[in-house]
Amino acid sequence: MAEEPSRSYGRAEGEMRPVTLTPGVMKNADGSCLAEFGDTRVLCSATVEEGVPNWRKGAHAGWVTAEYAMLPASTSRRTPREYRGRKGRSMEIERLIGRSLRAVTRLDRLGEITITLDCDVIQADGGTRTASVTGAWVALHGALMSLVERGRLPRLPLTGQVAAVSAGYVGGIALLDLDYPEDSHAEVDLNLVGTDDGRIVEVQGTGERSTLDRAQLDRLLDLGQEGIARLVELQSQATGYRL
Repeated sequence: MAEEPSRSYGRAEGEMRPVTLTPGVMKNADGSCLAEFGDTRVLCSATVEEGVPNWRKGAHAGWVTAEYAMLPASTSRRTPREYRGRKGRSMEIERLIGRSLRAVTRLDRLGEITITLDCDVIQADGGTRTASVTGAWVALHGALMSLVERGRLPRLPLTGQVAAVSAGYVGGIALLDLDYPEDSHAEVDLNLVGTDDGRIVEVQGTGERSTLDRAQLDRLLDLGQEGIARLVELQSQATGYRL
């Protein structure tokens, strides 16, 4: 039998790190959130701009997109500043964030505006993309609420909430919400994006050092959905949102 690894915060295999979602942390943003998953901290801000990308003009619908970056001192060794087109990983993550938010947004009710979510990692200890998705929804909610309050929109164009969490096998044990030491030693790791009604938006899974069977995959999905249920409750507490 595999020995259960010791986890940060003394947590059980199906337990997340302490999570805090703090909305309204930026004065000039239309919506913002500081998402903290243990020692991982991501500052998410939403900016509303008139107009849409050229390819979307005339569609009578808006657009929600994202940008993601790791700040230089967010890791133990300085991360060089990122410039557009420089790092494929950042582009892949920001596309994930954008897809996740659009999955619960009625773009046809936005009008021709663009909302950009900027997710800047100020401290990284694993799970930066999942913290970004979770915090970005809170920031998006804030931006949409500001549009409603100003009379720009008649009601919130949301169909629900979206959050994300990681899971994986470390030392043969299925664990929820991997921190960096766990992620770097995982045999299999998985990122799950899901909604408040239990539907899955995206699954990203990789056999880093091993393969897994269907039962093991189902175990990770079950753990992930349990984590997402907890995260959407924290989002509701932070925003007051209930569908």
